[in-house]
Amino acid sequence: MALFEYFPNYIWNLSVAIAMESGAQLGEIIDMCQPIREAAASGADAGTPQFMAQWAAMGDKLIALAVEDEARGRAFSASNKLERAALYLITAERMQGHGHAGRGETYAKALTAFEKAARLGQINRERVEIPLETGTMPALYTRAPGGGVRPAVVYCNGLDSCKELLYWSRLPEALARRGISTLCVDQPGSGEALRLQDLPVDPHSENWASKAVDWLEARGDVDSNHIGMTGISLGGHFAPRAVAYEPRFASGAVWGANHNWAEVQQKRLKREGENPVPHYWAHVMWAFGAKDMEEFHAKSADMNLNGHMDRIKVPFLVTHGRQDRQISVDHAHDCYDQLVNSPKRELKIFTAHEGGVEHVGADNMAYGRDYIADWFAETLGGRTA
Repeated sequence: MALFEYFPNYIWNLSVAIAMESGAQLGEIIDMCQPIREAAASGADAGTPQFMAQWAAMGDKLIALAVEDEARGRAFSASNKLERAALYLITAERMQGHGHAGRGETYAKALTAFEKAARLGQINRERVEIPLETGTMPALYTRAPGGGVRPAVVYCNGLDSCKELLYWSRLPEALARRGISTLCVDQPGSGEALRLQDLPVDPHSENWASKAVDWLEARGDVDSNHIGMTGISLGGHFAPRAVAYEPRFASGAVWGANHNWAEVQQKRLKREGENPVPHYWAHVMWAFGAKDMEEFHAKSADMNLNGHMDRIKVPFLVTHGRQDRQISVDHAHDCYDQLVNSPKRELKIFTAHEGGVEHVGADNMAYGRDYIADWFAETLGGRTA
């Protein structure tokens, strides 16, 4: 496998790989991971408090170093350190079970560091809130350079990601370079929407995706006829569903297909396939607002795209890693095969020939990022050169 496997379990290695792809420094990764290597041997769930302690301590160290930079007028250097501090704190928080002591405080500290990093570094992202029927959908807006109206892409989370990780995937940067703006959303069941507003997953993603389109259409810098939608991991279920039922989307793509997530849960009950986070069943019940497993399976029963994909009548791209250990590559083929009414459909399976073979390219996100950015440039009116 191409995934960097420092620990003896997949879930911890996945978190490290995501952090590395999101801008971590290797030396800091080693300093955080060496003291907890033995703790990972007992399984993915055990030892997560030690994981948070080490990663949060590095976040605190970087925040303190950023204060020193800022005192010397070195705002850009301070921003770089705060960005990594936010990344390590979010990684630490993401590994904990719902209600774990210190989780809320760690998340709050991460958001503060992330926001200050943007201000000091003059980073091209703006935090916004999009009204929903209940509550709001926090989001990050990255503008394409230049004047006039530009195409835009709505980019949604998976089960356990957040808008900050979406931004750190560097897809917004890749799209901006191609003349396309990006709206990274914390949709219900993820990020701030879940943690600070208790908004659970809505399997009918068109409900919140349509609100994102409303928000983009109201802006003076967005070409409302050229708005796309993509999602990563479980977002590979939400994005196709949204494009199928929201006719204003002009193009779509998935970074990892997730065609029948309800079926995946039945396989996970049989311990088939890897989980994305520790304390998995507690996490999904929290995300779906379910009091027990029975209610969770009832609430997630609609997470199946069979019978919906034929509604998509715009260009659509399906990408998947050949060696995805969470979601079978069969989901990508099912998704593609059912795009019978798309005027331009494409299936891209990343293999060892290039890389990006693991779940959502956790081993190497560069290939998926560029492929999806080029797809939207070609289907929404951006540029590739």
